Amino acid sequence: MVKTIERAGFPIVHMCNLIPVATTVGANRMVPTISIPYPLGNPEDTPEEQYKLRYHRVGVALDALATEIEEQTVFPVKI
Repeated sequence: MVKTIERAGFPIVHMCNLIPVATTVGANRMVPTISIPYPLGNPEDTPEEQYKLRYHRVGVALDALATEIEEQTVFPVKI
């Protein structure tokens, strides 16, 4: 589905924790997440920690949308 949407001219960011799978299926812009059941956080974290992590990851994804790429790219996340 990602490739079809991108062929229509819309950039897509694939946020996932299984980067090798995303690469295999042809995602072009990838942002690593935390885990399968909780991709953008850990329910045991405080609400403030969860907000900080989610805000950062979504920010990385938005930056990825605005970045011109020539090949599959994994955008690093640093916290």
